[in-house]
Amino acid sequence: MYRKEKSIQLKSSSAALYNNLSVLRLPGRQLACFSAVHGPSLSVVSAAADGLGFSHRQLQAKEGGMAVSTSALTQAAWCVLPSRVLLVLTSQKGIQMYESDGSIMVYWHALDVTEHPPAQAVFARGIAAAGGRFICVGTSSGLVLVFDIPPKGTNIMVSEVLEQHRDAITDIAEELGRAPDGAGDLVTADDAGTLCVWRAGEEFTLLSKIPAFGCSCSSVKLWNGIVAAGYGNGQIRLYEAATGLLRAEVSAHARWIYALDLAPQTGKLLSGAEDSFVHVWKLSRNPDTDDVEIEHCHAECVTDTQVCGARFCDPEGNSFAVTGYDLSEIFRYGRA
Repeated sequence: MYRKEKSIQLKSSSAALYNNLSVLRLPGRQLACFSAVHGPSLSVVSAAADGLGFSHRQLQAKEGGMAVSTSALTQAAWCVLPSRVLLVLTSQKGIQMYESDGSIMVYWHALDVTEHPPAQAVFARGIAAAGGRFICVGTSSGLVLVFDIPPKGTNIMVSEVLEQHRDAITDIAEELGRAPDGAGDLVTADDAGTLCVWRAGEEFTLLSKIPAFGCSCSSVKLWNGIVAAGYGNGQIRLYEAATGLLRAEVSAHARWIYALDLAPQTGKLLSGAEDSFVHVWKLSRNPDTDDVEIEHCHAECVTDTQVCGARFCDPEGNSFAVTGYDLSEIFRYGRA
């Protein structure tokens, strides 16, 4: 069971965007960082573990260089690599990468508007680290840009472009557990509901492509070779990453799912949706049959709130945080 803890105030409310909450736990320090997008700005809050001390920072969408942009941000996420942590922002104009505290912008990538058909929205969305040295970012044309990140400095380059999707990328996730042989370590999802599983490396290899079934996939996670995908019809589907086989499906929510998260040490899955509910599930593999199993652990109603972000705050899944559309605070919950 979880109970509500002291919430965190935001300088502005959260926009109704998929996966609109990112959490960074700083190892060895009793501190966690939270971020949520609203229009052209990102609210970043550092919170002490005791819930008493907070510091706030606002980041603005940029046009390249230091020119402030009015273009809307679409997502923000911390990408944790072995050598460094970067805060990545996506917008209608491009991709910004900052040092983890948001103090220094180390890279700016402008989106090529000419690649998109006329009258089609142009934006980047979907952010994930991969392979220990890459950051992958999706675009509205369905391309996935792979950035090669040096251990330090600003010499960041696009090393590859993945071209399997035909619709706007919605979410990207790296393997959070231990991938079985041949299972891949990255999954990408798009607006049509198509999923692609990749093996990261000097060249990324497509391992399986899971076809759409008529519903947008808004959020995706990858754990121990299991793909967990949340859809606009409120379903969570579990697939075998190596083969693309459907192993389980759950009618988890009454409305559109906006966020999934996974606790890597326990296999707990967090889902949040427009129906104002947040659910905690437990994923596992049956050791005898190798079946993928999902068990419901907890339901939390965030009254009158269209949930747009939900994240665990620790690798065991003992605490989680939730954002909601037009809500100027982050709700926090911990184990009772």
